[in-house]
Amino acid sequence: MTQPSINPYGAVDLSSLAPRPAAPAGTTPGAAGPSGVVVDVSEADFQELVIDRSMTVPVVIDFWADWCGPCKQLSPVLERLAAADDGAWLLAKIDLDANPRLGQAFQVQSIPAVFAVLQGQPVPLFQGALPEPQVRQFLDELLRVAAENGITGRLTVSGATPAGAAEAEPAHDPRYDHAYEAIEREDYDAAAAAYRALLDQSPADGDARAGLAQVELMKRTKDLEPMAVRAAAAERPDDIQAQFDAADLDLLDGRVEDAFRRLIDLVRRTSGDDRDRARQQLLDMFEIVGSQDDRVAKARTALANALF
Repeated sequence: MTQPSINPYGAVDLSSLAPRPAAPAGTTPGAAGPSGVVVDVSEADFQELVIDRSMTVPVVIDFWADWCGPCKQLSPVLERLAAADDGAWLLAKIDLDANPRLGQAFQVQSIPAVFAVLQGQPVPLFQGALPEPQVRQFLDELLRVAAENGITGRLTVSGATPAGAAEAEPAHDPRYDHAYEAIEREDYDAAAAAYRALLDQSPADGDARAGLAQVELMKRTKDLEPMAVRAAAAERPDDIQAQFDAADLDLLDGRVEDAFRRLIDLVRRTSGDDRDRARQQLLDMFEIVGSQDDRVAKARTALANALF
């Protein structure tokens, strides 16, 4: 990989987000978790925890979701590196499902997606679960650019262990590296082949199944134009492909229940091959979101009712 180049002026417009309310007297915006280097962020506290903090230290945003397998590989890497850098930057973790408006503001197309914010200016960093050495390269370049722009503050770090840093499992399973590297270069065919090879060896590998389903989703949506897809789905409710495309975008936008509902409705209204395709696409989405998710359990019941 070549050395990353970071544009400190960013390419994302956050003007659509609501301005922050005034902070109560005596409070300190941006209070992080026990370690001081990792914090969970929502739309309600985005201004305080991200924008305000970015005036003195770089803020790195990790967009993730429970259903995202690669996110579970990347997040511990970022948390460990944040701890290792001892307050040189803040890691802000944003659950895309719980904060879809933040994802839309940053134009997140797939996750994991990592951005930085420097003095209120958002900067795209990378997408996908990169190996730790490549993540380190991006962070080193970010810190260099921050220093050139006078952002040299440090966070107050306590002795507590950051979330996820003390887990017994390794930060990433090297078996998935080929798939993650292919995803990073947007070679979704190669990523799918890597996951299929893993499944040939271990058919019960749930992470590989979820990864394959996610890669197929990314491949299907790579060239979609969201506004055109939404318009087509609204104008042509009986167009199977238009509804499939809209369901895919619903899932990418974090609107999981809307994606499930759209496909379950198709199952109810179709028959034969069209019904089988709708059912299979829904099952693939269940793999991505994860069987432990309550929304999947409810959707499985609704699917059974639609089928029978």
